[in-house]
Amino acid sequence: MISKVLTWLGLLLFASLMVYAVTDLPMRGTANQPINLETNANQNLVAGTYYIQHAYKDAKTPNIVTVVLGDYRSIDTFGEQIVIYTAGLITLLVLRRNRRIRGGGS
Repeated sequence: MISKVLTWLGLLLFASLMVYAVTDLPMRGTANQPINLETNANQNLVAGTYYIQHAYKDAKTPNIVTVVLGDYRSIDTFGEQIVIYTAGLITLLVLRRNRRIRGGGS
């Protein structure tokens, strides 16, 4: 009984924390938010604006998503792929080991 009460209390606390956090977020589509501006406080182009304006000139590829992932962020994207591959490989090895322990596999 007490564990159910603690579970519901924890859930209520977490939900109220999430509602409080959401109220601090900027409104979607507000034009004066930093993400929607073309320049930052130092009058430099923000990253998104730079990518949009220079993607074709830098890579000669018409697809902006391909340019950002393949050219501008290639090392980061490669690192993410390694993490996903490693997680999949570890999952495969753990599942194969569990099958051997139970005597079901070769």
